[in-house]
Amino acid sequence: MSHEHHHGPPVERLRSPDRVARLEVPRVVDLSLEGPAGNAARRMLDVGTGTGIFAEAFRDRGLEVTGIDPNTDMLAAARRMVSGVTFTEGTAENLPFPDRAFDLVFLSHVLHETADPLRALSEARRVASARVVVLELPYVDDDKGPPLSHRLRPSEIERLAASAGFPVIERIDLTHLHLFRLTT
Repeated sequence: MSHEHHHGPPVERLRSPDRVARLEVPRVVDLSLEGPAGNAARRMLDVGTGTGIFAEAFRDRGLEVTGIDPNTDMLAAARRMVSGVTFTEGTAENLPFPDRAFDLVFLSHVLHETADPLRALSEARRVASARVVVLELPYVDDDKGPPLSHRLRPSEIERLAASAGFPVIERIDLTHLHLFRLTT
């Protein structure tokens, strides 16, 4: 468990309209669910679910959603704000689920916070039967989010994904973020 989770922004700020807009939620959900690997998705895991913004969006698209987060305050907020999703405590590096338990595993703004990003990706691949989607900050110094030292270069994420054994790695650049679509 990383310390960033506990010194991060208060729950309210994570749901601020400005921050939510920058996440491009509808576009991200569309990209996550497109193509054969996405179309077939029924069960999804939202790793580092936070207040459940993406869990809620995937639920609204008819998926059976589980959200996991190490931060109990976040989970309490998510449970309060999002119905119809199973929220559970746990870390990206040690997912308490059986192999291939989900069709889609989703990690938004999680990888740069994990103590061991390779292990987090390997765990995501283990519990995913079709696709893993990683949403990350661009590798730039800006006033939105963490300093450069806490960010991962896109090339590093691609290298880690290859090391975790993903045969297909797609990178899609959004307005404010990078989306990586990894096929298991």
